[in-house]
Amino acid sequence: MFTEAAAPMCDLESGSVKVKEPSNRGRWHGCWYERLVQPCLVELLGSALFIFIGCLSVIENGPDTGRLQPALAHGLALGLVIATLGNISGGHFNPAVSLAAMLVGGLKLTMLSQLSLHPHCGADHCSPQVVSPEERFWNATGAAFVTVQESEQVAGAVVAEIILTTLLALTVCMGAINQKTLGPLAPLCIGFSVTVDILAGGAVSGACMNPARAFGPAMVANHWDYHWIYWLGPLLASLLVGVLIR
Repeated sequence: MFTEAAAPMCDLESGSVKVKEPSNRGRWHGCWYERLVQPCLVELLGSALFIFIGCLSVIENGPDTGRLQPALAHGLALGLVIATLGNISGGHFNPAVSLAAMLVGGLKLTMLSQLSLHPHCGADHCSPQVVSPEERFWNATGAAFVTVQESEQVAGAVVAEIILTTLLALTVCMGAINQKTLGPLAPLCIGFSVTVDILAGGAVSGACMNPARAFGPAMVANHWDYHWIYWLGPLLASLLVGVLIR
């Protein structure tokens, strides 16, 4: 989410207070890890942690808590990983957010594909099946999105995903990227937006707002019914936010 990553450490001489002034070529070769590899690894790690916590909260959700437990778990987990890892990678953990960030000038086009791919890789390795009872895991369809059961629900689910993701992407772009409105509470606000979205729209579409969050559990549980909704809605919302801010 953050427009600038943490300052690379590779320009400092070891054991000396002097700061080197390397050539542009030397600086590129010395910092390629911080510029390219490190952000992708952090996106993979953050996505895996966020999606693991989110899926586990769905699988272990009790009948008395309703949508409150998944809403709080998703929102708090996302806020925490953004606050702790955001200065390294930007803290997207969501391909739809990465697209919106690119459209408003907060992410270079060359990094869009990399930061969009790694959340899906992280989602592939986040199944809570290893810690949940097998019966409970399959009763919850592995935390895949199963809210939409009939074709009559599709239109409402798509519209809900567009609106809910618009709130999330708008919070990211205005709270963490736009220079006029960004602030230190951005991770908290972004987490709150996810919590609000799940509480409001969880019964309509499942409130995914993140293609990576939908992809991982669907692949593990092999449940692809109406899966395209959770790609189309968030990506359309990203385009809408880009147009609105531009």
